[in-house]
Amino acid sequence: MHLLSASCVCALLIAALLPSRVSGLETVIGLYGETLEIPCNNGAIKAEDVLITKWKYDKGEGLPGDLLVKQKNQNVSISATDEYKGRVSMAANSSLLLSAAKLADQRTFTCMVVTGADITEYPVNVVIYKMPASLEISDKADELEIGRLTELGTCVAQEANPAVNITWSKNNKLLVADGKGVSIQASVLVDPVTGLSTTSSILEYSAEKEDTDAKFTCSTQHIVGAELVSSPVTFTITYSTENIVLQAIAQDPLVEGDNVTLKCVADGNPAPTSFNFHLKGELVKVENADTYTITNVSRDTTGEYKCSLIDNPTLEASEDITVNYLDINLNPSGNIIKSAGEALDLTFQIDASGESKVSWTKDNVKLDKEPKFTKLTYLDSGRYECKVTMGLLSRKASFELLVEGAPVIRQLSKQRGEDGQHKVLICEAEGSPKPAVSWSINGTSPEESPYINGKITHKITVVPSANLTVSCTVTNEFGMDTKAINVSSLFVEVRVDKQDQLEDSDQTKLVVGVVVGLLVATMVIGLAYWVYMKKSKQGSWKTGEKENGSSEEEKKLEEKVEENSQKAEV
Repeated sequence: MHLLSASCVCALLIAALLPSRVSGLETVIGLYGETLEIPCNNGAIKAEDVLITKWKYDKGEGLPGDLLVKQKNQNVSISATDEYKGRVSMAANSSLLLSAAKLADQRTFTCMVVTGADITEYPVNVVIYKMPASLEISDKADELEIGRLTELGTCVAQEANPAVNITWSKNNKLLVADGKGVSIQASVLVDPVTGLSTTSSILEYSAEKEDTDAKFTCSTQHIVGAELVSSPVTFTITYSTENIVLQAIAQDPLVEGDNVTLKCVADGNPAPTSFNFHLKGELVKVENADTYTITNVSRDTTGEYKCSLIDNPTLEASEDITVNYLDINLNPSGNIIKSAGEALDLTFQIDASGESKVSWTKDNVKLDKEPKFTKLTYLDSGRYECKVTMGLLSRKASFELLVEGAPVIRQLSKQRGEDGQHKVLICEAEGSPKPAVSWSINGTSPEESPYINGKITHKITVVPSANLTVSCTVTNEFGMDTKAINVSSLFVEVRVDKQDQLEDSDQTKLVVGVVVGLLVATMVIGLAYWVYMKKSKQGSWKTGEKENGSSEEEKKLEEKVEENSQKAEV
């Protein structure tokens, strides 16, 4: 028992004689098991004006219980002797600190403040909350049967205050009791010692086929704290087989020589383990498996296949299987040697399970159409390849064609060099194998073109000092060919060119002189004729003859003028 000083006792006696004022009731929420701070007057009275601060609580039935008291400029005196002994203390701001809060602390605590001759009381109502210790689903069902209301499990929220409300969800979607497919029953159990409540919720559920792998959870939202959600649980959904599907598993495209696996898929749970496979008139029974493999398929494997349940043969499924094939035959093939001028007959056949596309190439260059060889030339030599495609399937065939023959000189020509000091002889030939080229004279700067498509061009440079006849000869193992060409001396050509130019100049001058002379003669004759006619007319006037004068003389003069005119034209 604590002893109060004389001044404290005196102040308490005076306070007891004075009427006290009570402020409005305030509510403070505390968390179970933690320290609770209960405020005193919330700063309504200045600390320097307070003489005495005393805390008490309502013990029930109108009986107060003392907790502690503090006089101005003195330490706190603890007066609690019951369950609050060792649990109460005072903060610097006169708040009551209550440790290890429990449900029994849900009552009214009063702070009494003495200031001079005035006494004020501040009652505070305390409420203690506690979140559930855990949330889990127990008593889970082994499996759920479609269409049957089954107890799925029990969700338990332990030791909470106040008691919580539990909700159920499937795949995060809230379940609502409807009395048919969903039924929820909740109950609350209060611990007589702690006063905490444990809530239990039982979910009864009628499953559907879509509930396979569905996640069920339960949750609760307390007044304080975040939402609690249980760990999700899943259930095995049992139901009879209603649908069956036959699958053909094979690489794409399925071709001859491959394997194909037939898989019978049923939607029952537990799934059937034995099936009948109908293989084009043959019945094969498979137990403890849902597959059957056909090995080394052929084009005859193409057709309809079925599977069914052994315990229910009427429930069956079918699937069409198509074995793709693509065969091509090119004749002839491989290496083909022909002579120039001959014909080559190609036969190409396609046997396919579907529509195909054909393309040809020669020496890896695409051709517009299938090659035809009615008369072979050296240009036809090369590697020919045919590619046939049908979807993802493709086949190739090829042949190497070599056209052979004796060489032939197609052209033998000459041309003067750019500097005019030499001549270039050009021999163009065809043949296969590649012909050898030789000349009847020696030349310089020999040049040979690449041998392409049986063609070759050979050039030599010569400086002839006299007129020559030069021959080009081409040979290979099948024969030879020769052609000759006349080549004149460069010096002779120069003289001839100059003489020709001189003669041309003299002839031009001569022609111009003759033409001018003829024109002058024509003018003279014309003038003479005009004078003659004038005199003739004057004479007739003098003698009294007719104007037209002598007709014979006129005719002679006209004939003379015409003759001279013709000579001038010549």
